[in-house]
Amino acid sequence: MTDIGEFAAQHVNAFNSASETADYDSFLAGFADDAVMRFENVPGAGSLEFAGRSAYTAAYDQNPPDDQIDIAGAVTEEGPAIVIPFIWRRDGARGQMRLTVSGGVITEMTVAFG
Repeated sequence: MTDIGEFAAQHVNAFNSASETADYDSFLAGFADDAVMRFENVPGAGSLEFAGRSAYTAAYDQNPPDDQIDIAGAVTEEGPAIVIPFIWRRDGARGQMRLTVSGGVITEMTVAFG
């Protein structure tokens, strides 16, 4: 795998491009078929989890993000996870992404809002 800062920047750029075009196919191609996505403290929804390509693809199709993010601090490693602090561009709300990567693809992503 490339350097964690470079990986994080590529991931955030892919997300932002997808958010701008509303086409998440390229972004989701960076995830394993059996990847698990978790979203914590989602405004108005609480916690959500999507396991497997069909589940997380459907989630992005049905409720696509409509804002972009920027990395808002040092990207670090905690155990097997790459930890990316971020900030939403529209309202400045902060969050944190934790990515577990294996074989160059993301196998687990947890996004905590707030």
